[in-house]
Amino acid sequence: MPTPKSQGELEAEITQGIVRFEKEFMGRGPLETKTYLLDDMVLIRLKGVLTQSELKLAETNDRQRGRYLLKQVRQELLDHGRPALEGIVREVLGVGVRSLHTDISTKTGERIIVLTLERKPAIAG
Repeated sequence: MPTPKSQGELEAEITQGIVRFEKEFMGRGPLETKTYLLDDMVLIRLKGVLTQSELKLAETNDRQRGRYLLKQVRQELLDHGRPALEGIVREVLGVGVRSLHTDISTKTGERIIVLTLERKPAIAG
């Protein structure tokens, strides 16, 4: 049986997988990504995920509509990529994902992803 990894090692592995997912599936990687393991939850904060055209859409005259469209498209894309995201977390932690929650700020270009797990993962020390 493999030795459990430290919390920092697990967080770094999830971060690497998420950045790879963003580049391959979403077409562009975030400027900064940080993962936090909190009991039976994984919190991922991605900064700078919006493209220049998406930022312009959010700043159009009808800002409410532009922001709504942007959030809808991003949510739809993430829904299609959900199995891959859950697979990254399951592979790194050895624990299944119970639920996934996400939101994106059209003002800052920051996305938050929260995954709840079936149980607390094994962490060294």
